[in-house]
Amino acid sequence: PSVSPQVGSYKDISHESLSLFRLLEPQIEILVLGTGDRVERLHPAVLKQMSECGIAVEVQDTPNACATFNFLISEKRVAAAGLIPP
Repeated sequence: PSVSPQVGSYKDISHESLSLFRLLEPQIEILVLGTGDRVERLHPAVLKQMSECGIAVEVQDTPNACATFNFLISEKRVAAAGLIPP
């Protein structure tokens, strides 16, 4: 089995590094990404590829991403989070 590339910073977030999230069953509705201390811009192609797979992506600083993920789960949404420590 292939292993997703290591993500040390938001610059490492790619179509390949997000592949695990596209394989989850049931399919997630939304992926919350925490990019550390600050909100960072991801490459538009990465966001487009996730959208084409039917997965919305919310990019936030990590503390807010944690709060958003917890809220989504409390609302019974099918969500996942990818969090880079601040």
